[in-house]
Amino acid sequence: MINKGNKPKRWKTKLLDKYRIVIVNDRTFEDVKSFKLNLLNVWMGIITLLFVMILSTVLLLVLTPVKEYIPGYSSSDLMQQSIQLTLKVDSLEADSKRNIAYIESVKAILQGDIALTSESVDSLVITPKPSDFLDYNGPSESDKKLREMVHLEDKYNLFPEATPKVSELLFSPVDGQVVKGFDPGSSSYGVDFILTGVTPIKSIAKGTVLLTQWSIKDGYMIVVLHRDGLISVYKHLTSLIKNEYDTVQSGEVLGLFNAQEQDILDRSNNNVTFFNFQLWKNQYPLDPSLFMDLD
Repeated sequence: MINKGNKPKRWKTKLLDKYRIVIVNDRTFEDVKSFKLNLLNVWMGIITLLFVMILSTVLLLVLTPVKEYIPGYSSSDLMQQSIQLTLKVDSLEADSKRNIAYIESVKAILQGDIALTSESVDSLVITPKPSDFLDYNGPSESDKKLREMVHLEDKYNLFPEATPKVSELLFSPVDGQVVKGFDPGSSSYGVDFILTGVTPIKSIAKGTVLLTQWSIKDGYMIVVLHRDGLISVYKHLTSLIKNEYDTVQSGEVLGLFNAQEQDILDRSNNNVTFFNFQLWKNQYPLDPSLFMDLD
């Protein structure tokens, strides 16, 4: 019983027993330095050192970018950037879908793939005319003169109050003779030029190439999108210089029209091909002669 009661005292005395650590010069055996320690001081020093190391490691990971190198950890800035990039990608995808739909609609218009609405009316039933029905037999002479005057005023309008459909100066794509003008009634939605030799076809204004393609009917065709939704169409080219989504300046060459090559092709098809130029806005054709000098 006496030995069991003395065990805690022995451990306590061992912890508090002082030990001397002496540093001795090996040649002269002179005491250089000495320390007095006990086991309690040693254990306290070890614990303090471990605590400082753990605390410094935690502070290093929390307060410095080193934490980003830990597998599976992402910083708040990185998360915010990823969210912003995700939103931008979503908006770009939506814009891309709208652009594709717009290009497809332009293709359908240019190729004539437009569904016409029709109604089935019984030919045996005569629909009575309303009481306020007016039989229109065409414009009168005075109406024609008024329309011609308004047409000239719109063509050479210099007043700032005017609100034209085109807000920038347009230039003719070529210097040539117009052989067929704008006539929507006969499905002529542009103007035809007769050209000789190799003629460069130029952009009428600054814009972006929206479409380039080749077909048997139109040859090489290029479509350019300008400001305010204005679209210019160039058909029957023999070669193209610009590609889709290229940015072009006013007067920059888009392609070439080789009259000799067209003549060889036309002889095999027994017809004559001219350079065709069209203007479109909001899916409606415009008369190019109203916005540029084609003479």
